[in-house]
Amino acid sequence: MRVRDRLAYLSERLADSQANLRITEEQHAYQVEVVDDLRARMLVAETPLADREFRVARDDLERLRRNLGEARTEVEELQAERDRLLDQLLEEMRS
Repeated sequence: MRVRDRLAYLSERLADSQANLRITEEQHAYQVEVVDDLRARMLVAETPLADREFRVARDDLERLRRNLGEARTEVEELQAERDRLLDQLLEEMRS
């Protein structure tokens, strides 16, 4: 595949990955609030149900944290690949 074609394809993937990252960040921020609320409720209520709700929300938050890390890594890798291809294109134009 030519460098320009690869750049165009990579730009689409990067845009999709950045959108996914933004969504994941929003979900993570929301879940942090949910966990904080349920933690307070658990401490006040001291019931098995409140404890269970907190643990489920905390586990969801941990999954979101992993997803967030993966999304950030993907964006960083795509940006690095884009930069490498841009450097390659610049070298081709100089030749």
